[in-house]
Amino acid sequence: MIQSILGVLLLITLPFNAEEPSLRFALLKYNGGGDWYANPTSLTNLATFCNTSLGTDINPDYATVEVGSADLFNYSFVHMTGHGNVVFSPAEAENLRNYLIGGGFLHADDNYGMDPYIRVALKQVFPELTLVELPFEHEIYHQKFKFPNGLPKIHEHDGKAPQGYGLIYEGRLVVFYTYECDLGDGWEDPEVHKDPPDVRSKALQMGANIVSYAFKN
Repeated sequence: MIQSILGVLLLITLPFNAEEPSLRFALLKYNGGGDWYANPTSLTNLATFCNTSLGTDINPDYATVEVGSADLFNYSFVHMTGHGNVVFSPAEAENLRNYLIGGGFLHADDNYGMDPYIRVALKQVFPELTLVELPFEHEIYHQKFKFPNGLPKIHEHDGKAPQGYGLIYEGRLVVFYTYECDLGDGWEDPEVHKDPPDVRSKALQMGANIVSYAFKN
């Protein structure tokens, strides 16, 4: 199963290249016209921040993986973002479901405009589950960095309070969906959105919490 393999990967590097990091984030490529490729510098910066603050060994050069690809199973942490439509075919939904049931983790970050589409797409993946808002006491907000009031507000969007939703399969959080927050924008290079340092710092810290939680569970 993916989960047991991932536990080993956290402790070792690949045997044929001792200098190559053993872990790598993946960006999910999906159909439907939504800009899955938004925030091109975010995962690189998040990996670098995690390596510095958590002591991880994550390759800053992230991969891009399609929803229906077998390559999905090579990555412990998959991130998706965008502003618009998200469409999964039945085969893609089944592939993503098998990945998540097998121990994988998906972080979906609404980059403003993705919300109505991602909810439908995730319902394809887990028709028996419903997204639930995670309480502020949830472990994901209390890893190395403490967020007693839940997600930080990075960009205004509609001015609503940020919310963190989850899909929980057999007691395990398999999908964490961040809404009205825009963490990915906060991870980008400083000059992209010109966020104040404290705002960008909170975004990276919350991102590190998500990564830390995903690797432990």
